[in-house]
Amino acid sequence: MSERSNEAGTVGKALNVLDQVAAFDRPVKFSELLESSEYPKATLYRLLKTLLQQGMIAHDDSSGAYTLGVRLVRLAHQAWRTSSLAPVARPYIDALSLEIGETVHLAQLDHAQVLYVDKRNAAVPIEMYSQAGKVGPVYCTGVGKAMLAWSPVPEQTRIIEQQSYHRFTDNTLTSRKALRSELEIICSRGHAFDNEEHEPGIICVALPILSQSGQVLGGLSVTSTTARHTLESLAQLVPHMKTAVGRIAEDAESWRFPEQIRERA
Repeated sequence: MSERSNEAGTVGKALNVLDQVAAFDRPVKFSELLESSEYPKATLYRLLKTLLQQGMIAHDDSSGAYTLGVRLVRLAHQAWRTSSLAPVARPYIDALSLEIGETVHLAQLDHAQVLYVDKRNAAVPIEMYSQAGKVGPVYCTGVGKAMLAWSPVPEQTRIIEQQSYHRFTDNTLTSRKALRSELEIICSRGHAFDNEEHEPGIICVALPILSQSGQVLGGLSVTSTTARHTLESLAQLVPHMKTAVGRIAEDAESWRFPEQIRERA
């Protein structure tokens, strides 16, 4: 049994099953869940029943499939409004996207992963993995590396140790040593790149969003394709990104840290 499943007893196990249902990204049958589950059949059935009773998942009697429940959608919307940078950043990523005409991502760290909390498509949209609500790897995404580069050393070490280092493309960083070297370059340069490290043909430039005390609040990236841009041409957008990042950080300061703002006033 995994370390995660032992963390919070029944609640932790139920959340693990909820994550499992969500990971399929489609209606999923009990037999499919059981095949990939770490729990015995009876335990999995009991956890699914609990989630059903709480409205966290739904069950279609005709197909026998499970999906995420309406209650979870409501909670997710509330979390988006109160716990993510998205509402604060919205006007600034709107303006940035209109100004540069490329895809803009807003992200936050979710344990050892990147959580995309908002996205604005390019004037001419391009197909890519990242969507608001999805999670991605830290070690091979520009926005993930940008946030990691400015994280405190203990947090940075923990996240580096938890990466899978799966090779997505020929350019993917596949070791802790390579990632650490890249993070040093990022800090020296002031911004991060994704050089076709997660998806072939997809490149980006990214900046961290930092509080006045240097705490990583999130990250912002501008993403395009190798058919439209080079890393050098994307880097020319950094001054525009810095303006957006600065304004997001300023507004987020009073949103995330109202007590400190009042004390300084």
